Amino acid sequence: MSSDKVTYALEGEIAIITLNNPDALNAVDLPMLKDIAAFVQRAADEARCTILTGTGRGFCAGADLAANSRFQGEKSKSNTPIDMGLALDTHYNPLVALIREHPHPIITAVNGIAAGAGCSFALLGDMIIASEDAYFLQAFRRIGLVPDAGSTYILSRTLGRVRAMEMTLMGDKIPAEQAKSWGLVNDVVPADQLMPTAMEVATKLANGPTLTLGQIRKLIWDAAESDLAGALHNERISQRIAGRTKDFKEGVSAFLEKRKATFTGS
Repeated sequence: MSSDKVTYALEGEIAIITLNNPDALNAVDLPMLKDIAAFVQRAADEARCTILTGTGRGFCAGADLAANSRFQGEKSKSNTPIDMGLALDTHYNPLVALIREHPHPIITAVNGIAAGAGCSFALLGDMIIASEDAYFLQAFRRIGLVPDAGSTYILSRTLGRVRAMEMTLMGDKIPAEQAKSWGLVNDVVPADQLMPTAMEVATKLANGPTLTLGQIRKLIWDAAESDLAGALHNERISQRIAGRTKDFKEGVSAFLEKRKATFTGS
């Protein structure tokens, strides 16, 4: 299934959402954001793991400024200042929240430039795999805007204050290998191995206890906002949920019987 600039495919129990606006390095306009959100919701119902990637030389170059699409509906014929946060409220932030609350693991396969909001989308992956020619860029300062789409949240918690300040204030490109050394990505692979590697990781996750994996991703994301007492409380709740799954029973049985577990995601 596809829209004009975003495609969706289901391979077994793996959903693949592909940004398909290569002439603009997969820069997003508001209809694209709406389509991505719809496909993320569909993947939540149909799949046990999701891959987000792009076509061509870019993962996502951020907002499609050439089309002024990010600010559709925000321009005013009067001298009233434009509300630059409107598109964030209606499209960007809901998509970030939707990805954040996804019920199973998401892999981002970063095939090229990941800039602006595209950088945020890439770093929202639970597993982040980059091609050797990929790079990450907080480009907002270049056009006089502040980081958005969750950038300040993700970067400060991933990199710490010093590196997050450097990346956002300086606006320099962070090549894939540097991103790996900083802890921004899990792996860097040759371009022709990006999707095979992503599919290999996705297959392993999709064959796992996916309800429990969803709880794990939730716990790790929530831990960034919790103190120890809050983390312990959240773990207790998630463990109760995991302990009631069929996969828990299968996992214990397989361990005792010294065989490989067959998980069903239930």
